Amino acid sequence: MTHGCSSMSIYSFLIAVRSEGQQLMNENGETTSHLMGMFYRTLRIVDNGIKPLYVFDGAPPKLKSGELAKRFARKTEATEAHEEAKETGTAEEVEKFSRRTVRVTREHNDECKRLLTLMGVPYIVAPTEAEAQCAVLARAGKVYAAASEDMDTLCFDSPILLRHLTFSEQRKEPILEIHLDRVLAGLAMDRKQFVDLCILLGCDYVDPVPKVGPSTALNLIREHGTLENVVDFIKNDPKGKKFTLPDDWPFEDARDLFFSPDVRAADHPDCDFKWNAPDVEGLVKFLVTEKGFSEDRVRSAATKLTKNLKTSQQARLEGFFKPVQKTEEEVASLKRKNEDKREATKKKQKLEKKEKKEAKSKPRGTA
Repeated sequence: MTHGCSSMSIYSFLIAVRSEGQQLMNENGETTSHLMGMFYRTLRIVDNGIKPLYVFDGAPPKLKSGELAKRFARKTEATEAHEEAKETGTAEEVEKFSRRTVRVTREHNDECKRLLTLMGVPYIVAPTEAEAQCAVLARAGKVYAAASEDMDTLCFDSPILLRHLTFSEQRKEPILEIHLDRVLAGLAMDRKQFVDLCILLGCDYVDPVPKVGPSTALNLIREHGTLENVVDFIKNDPKGKKFTLPDDWPFEDARDLFFSPDVRAADHPDCDFKWNAPDVEGLVKFLVTEKGFSEDRVRSAATKLTKNLKTSQQARLEGFFKPVQKTEEEVASLKRKNEDKREATKKKQKLEKKEKKEAKSKPRGTA
């Protein structure tokens, strides 16, 4: 199974693994939250019979530069607000702005890669977007699913998306297993329409359209069929004037990045991976000697890791969380609802075409 965007996981660890609102640090003042999170959460995953593969982001696509610039600006503003909150704000405000200032550095990534290598857990670096590379591996059957909090993963055509896999046990969040084919069937859409829907709601490549929420976006795509038609409606139809497209909105380029991302083929040598026996003494040197972890806990964890990674057969996800099986009646009911929804959509489109045709043929001046 592939564990999607590693940078996103590291970011979540930097936010979640904290003490009194601050990231964990060793005696030398070095941050260790990312290593603590990566080490113990990976142990928990492996302990439940799941063999993870981590995928790191490569260089971001050029179209993403605008989004990255905005994130940097938000971080800068948050840093200033954090300093002000420390002087005059409440504990909640300090914590809120502190979280917003967190960012994953190259050093964080490099240390996590070193940790994974010592643990015997494989990782690969994607040419650009980690989620896109995860989708390639999942489609090829080299992994079971892509795990990420980013819903864009589905736009890259990953058959299965897992969310909340790296959440802490304390949050008690169930793992969501999302199947793309069921999503498309439930929405009565093809993949292109689904991607258009996601772009319309805003993604990492383009801004969302103001005043267009999920319900409105769904109706617009269902009514007009394609994003080109939606854009034409907003620009030219009097009823579309209540919406305003962002000045720079290259939706065609965004769609191309989802359908033709810069990825390596699943059979590329860089996509080969295997799980190895952990380097116990290497882990002790890195985590205990350099980073100040407890030696007893590290050695105990390494012993368990050695035993679990020897298991040749990967366990099913049911060992990690308890799924609730739908009854035959629920499955049949869901199928009927989806069919009714598709039928209703077809009838609506047919009726609208008929009304438009009648409106064009009606003589002017008649009521």
